[in-house]
Amino acid sequence: MIGIIDAVMSLGGLVIPPVFDFIKKKFIPDSDTPEATLSTLATTKPDVIEGYVEAQAKLLEAQAKYFNRDVIGRISLWVRNLRASIRPVFVVFGIMFLYFSCYFGWEIPMFFKYIMETAICSWFGCRLIT
Repeated sequence: MIGIIDAVMSLGGLVIPPVFDFIKKKFIPDSDTPEATLSTLATTKPDVIEGYVEAQAKLLEAQAKYFNRDVIGRISLWVRNLRASIRPVFVVFGIMFLYFSCYFGWEIPMFFKYIMETAICSWFGCRLIT
């Protein structure tokens, strides 16, 4: 029974991200993109393209400021590297712990084992999308 649950957790983490991305792209139409609007403006009202591009630039700048609102000044390189490495390090340690639990008989609580399996497989599933 435990092996079945492990397989379901692993396959779910591996398959769900690409399937969700496929369904989102296939059945939920992309409402409007800046590129589509710019294309329409180029054929219908070329005189307003300059204002539209300027407004889009201001919107992206505002979104970047909002996204980085918790960062004051320049963020140091080690903090950026730490943020970028959290998930890959968790995946590597998860693989190591699962390996040691299988081959050396380490006892890992099932809850942590399922978390590690799901995190590892969802990371690989997300890599299938990009």
